[in-house]
Amino acid sequence: MSKMIGILTSGGDSPGLNAAIRGIGKALLGRYGMKVIGFRDGFRGMMENRTQLLDSEALSGILTLGGTILGTSRDKPYAMPVAGKTRDMTDVIVGNYRKHHLDALVCLGGGGTQKNAYHLMKQGLNVITLPKTIDNDVAMTDVSFGYDTALGIATEAIDRLHSTAHSHHRILVLELMGNKAGWLALGAGIAGGADVILIPEIPYDVKKVAAAILRRSHSGQGFSIVAMAEGAMSRQVVAKLDEASKKDKGNKKKEKKQQAQEVAAGNKPGNSQYLAQQLEELTGLESRLTILGYLQRGGTPSAGDRLLATRLGTACADLIHNGEFGVMVAARGDGFEAVPLKDVVGRRRTVPLDHYWIESARSVHTCFGD
Repeated sequence: MSKMIGILTSGGDSPGLNAAIRGIGKALLGRYGMKVIGFRDGFRGMMENRTQLLDSEALSGILTLGGTILGTSRDKPYAMPVAGKTRDMTDVIVGNYRKHHLDALVCLGGGGTQKNAYHLMKQGLNVITLPKTIDNDVAMTDVSFGYDTALGIATEAIDRLHSTAHSHHRILVLELMGNKAGWLALGAGIAGGADVILIPEIPYDVKKVAAAILRRSHSGQGFSIVAMAEGAMSRQVVAKLDEASKKDKGNKKKEKKQQAQEVAAGNKPGNSQYLAQQLEELTGLESRLTILGYLQRGGTPSAGDRLLATRLGTACADLIHNGEFGVMVAARGDGFEAVPLKDVVGRRRTVPLDHYWIESARSVHTCFGD
């Protein structure tokens, strides 16, 4: 009998997901004669047993499509909202895996997906994953698909902001995604020629940022572009959080909830709106904020992401054929590496402080606020 393989996409949508589905599916169908089904809307769809046959017709024409033809969700197998309550639906998911006589389950997603896949692996399922995220923060891989597309979109946004900033002699702050990793803001900031780059890995001093902008103004450059990662924080905020953590180490959930409420209220000294106001007050220059938001992860995937997703997808099919499971298919140079999931979960790929991108940016007089 032909082997049966399941595929699901989980977490936020990302360019390249369909290219990865296509790469996995076409290699399994054409090279190894296996059958493939997709589960709709991530782990929730697997729990609800909502499937889609991924045959040659279903895989045709999806290479250039953004998003995911399978749909996605952020639901976790062990903590899934069902009928108004959060329940552990692991047994149901395992049961559906057995019901479809699956030989393996492929999970495409970011850090949370890697953790969820590892949880299912420990329940005895043959699991294999691919790293997907525009944040580029999945551990143990050189790069995640989705990042290259988002980087291009963010860079183009900075390019377009230059004309307005120059024409009106303004400070323009651009907030970019990236969660707690600065790859997107750093890469786009360098490629777009931002004057200031603020990332989570380097807490900033707003007075030093203002001073750098004033130096540009006094030298005749009457505008400045600030590329800011959504997770970037000022030194003052970092100090407050460290103090709160010391006082209440056992109550992390309450701390995180309070932080989220402060950001939502616009009161957190360090978020982009507050930063734009501070810079206007400190410099006397008009300041405007642009939040790129979900535009960064929408639309047609770049050639780089299509290539990467296809490369990792076909490698995934080879690993399945060889019976190698419990791994993530990581990008390594021009090839790949099968990395044990236990080495991936619970870790985040952040920007090293001595990374050559940072050194290059400093060499062209980019300010990091430190």
